[in-house]
Amino acid sequence: MTMQLHYYPSTAAMVPHIVLEEIGAPYERVLVDRAVGEHKQPAYLRLNPNGLIPVLTDGDFVLYETAAIVLHLCDMRPQARLAPENGSLQRAEFYKWLMWLTNTVQATMIVYFYPERLVNAGNTEGAAQVKAAAHARLVGLMQQLDDLVAANGGPWVMGQAYSALDPYVFTLCRWTRNFATGKAREMPNLGPYLRRMLERPAVQRVLAAEQLSEPYV
Repeated sequence: MTMQLHYYPSTAAMVPHIVLEEIGAPYERVLVDRAVGEHKQPAYLRLNPNGLIPVLTDGDFVLYETAAIVLHLCDMRPQARLAPENGSLQRAEFYKWLMWLTNTVQATMIVYFYPERLVNAGNTEGAAQVKAAAHARLVGLMQQLDDLVAANGGPWVMGQAYSALDPYVFTLCRWTRNFATGKAREMPNLGPYLRRMLERPAVQRVLAAEQLSEPYV
């Protein structure tokens, strides 16, 4: 059976969406309409009891957690070379940054966008404080990403080799596009990097498929 990516536009599903386009594997997109709560309905919860997007299915096989999906796709199509060789020091670096993106940057993004989840219902002042703290941390994390691109010499996150880290960085940087301050696109190294990402055919196909409009980043 053909793999299916259960997605909603501009969510973390964009990461495996781009990876699937990069590796050229056959797959189908299955829209999970988060706007009407489909991700919390019994049919979807049978796939992911956490009610989170994305999910990758392959026949009876079900996989969730964005980083896990990315690693599976990299290992499924090693000829695409979206991850360094297994057992190498470069692979260890790849793991480190992948886990940092999902556990630190993405997790802080969730706090920024949904601060009300961390305070009592109706505590708008507390939610505003949580949001401000998350934003301050994200500004520092974007600086860390900017420094990483500079340190590795570009054009990609790991240097000369494009990897599955790049779709992840692109997606998370995209989420800063409406920040009042600290937009990734305004940073000296991330700005040109994001423009390079926008030139990739796989990224262009995903933006079109998800029917997204400017500003893309």
